[in-house]
Amino acid sequence: MDILLLSLTAFGGAQVHLMMMIERLVRKRRYITEEELLELQALCQLLPGPSSTQTVTAIGLKIGGQPLAYLSLLVWSLPAMVLMTLAAIGIHYLERNSVSLGFTRFVGPMAVAFLIYGAYAIARKVIHNLQGWSFLIISTVLAYLYPSPYMTPVLIISGGIAASLNFQKHEKMEKGPIRIRWRPIIFWISVLITAAIVGKVTNSLPVRLFENFYRNGSLVFGGGQVLIPILYNEFVEFKSYLTDQEFLAGMALTQVVPGPVFSIATFVGSVSMQSEGVTGQIIGGFVATAGIFLPGTFFIFFAYPFWDQLKKYRGIRASLQGIHAASCGLTIAAAMSLFQPMLTDWQPLLTVIVTLLVLAFTKFPSYLIILGGLILGLAF
Repeated sequence: MDILLLSLTAFGGAQVHLMMMIERLVRKRRYITEEELLELQALCQLLPGPSSTQTVTAIGLKIGGQPLAYLSLLVWSLPAMVLMTLAAIGIHYLERNSVSLGFTRFVGPMAVAFLIYGAYAIARKVIHNLQGWSFLIISTVLAYLYPSPYMTPVLIISGGIAASLNFQKHEKMEKGPIRIRWRPIIFWISVLITAAIVGKVTNSLPVRLFENFYRNGSLVFGGGQVLIPILYNEFVEFKSYLTDQEFLAGMALTQVVPGPVFSIATFVGSVSMQSEGVTGQIIGGFVATAGIFLPGTFFIFFAYPFWDQLKKYRGIRASLQGIHAASCGLTIAAAMSLFQPMLTDWQPLLTVIVTLLVLAFTKFPSYLIILGGLILGLAF
């Protein structure tokens, strides 16, 4: 019930989700300590996948084993999946009936402003020295100049390795033997290979969508802000499954819908199958959701059992700074890529600026800001 309540009220990104978990699961329910929660969150930052979702899954795993972990994952992601699928169906209905999506013209730039502000807020929180800022700048430049899905893991791993070289600054801890269970990794690889082969042989769009999102879920470090430009490049620019306006509308809706930011995948999957009718859109939303969340779950099941021993190594603890900095750089590069086309039009440019000012100097919830943008679009 506590996870369900979080899934219905947790608006915003991973940092907001973390604060709400501390309030409900630590201070109110005392399922785990704050230190344990922060350590789990750090572990999830090291792994590919949606960090908030993985943290919720890890809490379930810690308290009740794999059955509770799967249940926590389902309860956490289901409301956002349903709402984003309904939103995709609604947008397709409007387009099919020649209703303009012009009322969404403010929410796209607003979503970009959320991305910019999120990058700033996270960087200010996790970067504390010159080395971290250097990693951030390098990651931003490389990710912006070379917007490949494969650049994400390269930068994250490189940042972690470079930061780990400063392990001498961290306190030594007594180490024990590390026992690794390979079954979750075997499952992960098996599903990836099977989906790729079946999709190639059958050319089935649902299977190919599952494989696409499963692959992205296996590669994305740094949360939903990093996933957004990857999905944009693949499904809008390369495959043309969505239009720019549809994608930006879905991106903005992730701020209105509670739960994981990775729910943008549900929207993209659903819209990608809009030619198959409502049933096709429901299937598209489901396979996209399953594909994007399963890899992170397998990685948590793999890493959690030996995390207590792994974190005692100074190099692992030191690497977190580089990983956080690279993740921030990827988020900033994503914001720059999406913001660049808006520089030539005064309306989206002004919308981005005003939204940034609202975020910086007020405490309006994100969903109220986006709803305000929708109302402006309808009025003007």
